[in-house]
Amino acid sequence: MPTTASVTKLQAGSGMNAGSATMKAIAVIPGQPNTMHVRDIGRPTLDQIPGGRGVLVKVLRVGVDGTDKEINAAEYGAAPPGFDYLITGHESFGRVVEVGPSVSELAVGDYVVATVRRPGSSIYDQIGTYDMTTDDLYYERGINLRHGYLSEYYLDDPEYIVKVPPGLKDVAVLLEPTTVVEKGIAQAYEIQRRLRVWRPRKAAVMGAGTIGLLAALVLRLRGLEVTVFGRTAAPYLNSDLIEELGARYESTVTSPILGESCRRHGPFDVIFEATGASSVVFESMRALAKNGVLVLSSVTGGDKTIQVPADRINLEFVLGNKVMVGTVNANREYFELGVKDMAHAESQYPGWLQRLLTHPVKGLENWKLLLDTLTTAKGAIKVYCEVAEDR
Repeated sequence: MPTTASVTKLQAGSGMNAGSATMKAIAVIPGQPNTMHVRDIGRPTLDQIPGGRGVLVKVLRVGVDGTDKEINAAEYGAAPPGFDYLITGHESFGRVVEVGPSVSELAVGDYVVATVRRPGSSIYDQIGTYDMTTDDLYYERGINLRHGYLSEYYLDDPEYIVKVPPGLKDVAVLLEPTTVVEKGIAQAYEIQRRLRVWRPRKAAVMGAGTIGLLAALVLRLRGLEVTVFGRTAAPYLNSDLIEELGARYESTVTSPILGESCRRHGPFDVIFEATGASSVVFESMRALAKNGVLVLSSVTGGDKTIQVPADRINLEFVLGNKVMVGTVNANREYFELGVKDMAHAESQYPGWLQRLLTHPVKGLENWKLLLDTLTTAKGAIKVYCEVAEDR
């Protein structure tokens, strides 16, 4: 683990204004909607991490998602202390260009992905499970109180940087969203260790977006029979990708979650919910098998109210020993697990991950196109910025 002094230095914004050299970055002014822009800032230097533990990374690609769109809309997000702007982007991929004298875990030339959450003060933060913090204040690079990765370079402690094998370099920008799935599914299995002989066979994924597709992949890698429910009628790219995994796709337009499809293919031992619609959560609760686990990954805002069969849901959960658990963010453990599963996927389903990278935008200077593509592109699975060439 990094020292307290190292963490404090990182919490001050990783020295983004220091150094004589400059670099470009995409940033927003937190609290002010529609302020995304490109700016010149100081390039970080190794001496900004105490104890010779600095790692300087050249950014190659950064994925963007709804979080970046919502931060630009000033729905949330805060600048690091001492700054009036926040560098966005939390889905990183890059290559190490310089390391401090006390760094042995990484070397110049290594491909890497950085984690997002940074430790606070709770006991969970201090033992490395900072994604399970009980602090009200949280630190996430590119999201809240820490600069992100939509810049030419970033600096960090090796504790928060995960090495990626060269064979994954073309798809490694998908690692961060993969960790959301890894964490949720790993926790489902961890919870059900209480049953001693739990052997899930059938799984459902609610939603066929980026997270839903990755959830289907990870569940198939674990040998489960998978049914994915999405709104769009097949065939289209997402449904094709699902079927290439040996899973099945059902459109909720013609096959409601609690309709004939669920009766035929369910009930489900594991359900991974990734729709962004809270109403789907309650339908998923009804589709869950006895001893089943429902994993929630959607972050829903607003104050929507719906009617649900509360007594029946409660009865079925109690008598059926069912579990519902939420997953958000991930610590290093799930990044490392994601690397293993992505390598497994490249072997079992070669080329599949590459097809998720549908909408590249070249160069930080094209931030307007990046934002517009994220907001309006039809059929997009993963929009990402090609920050620099790998050379």
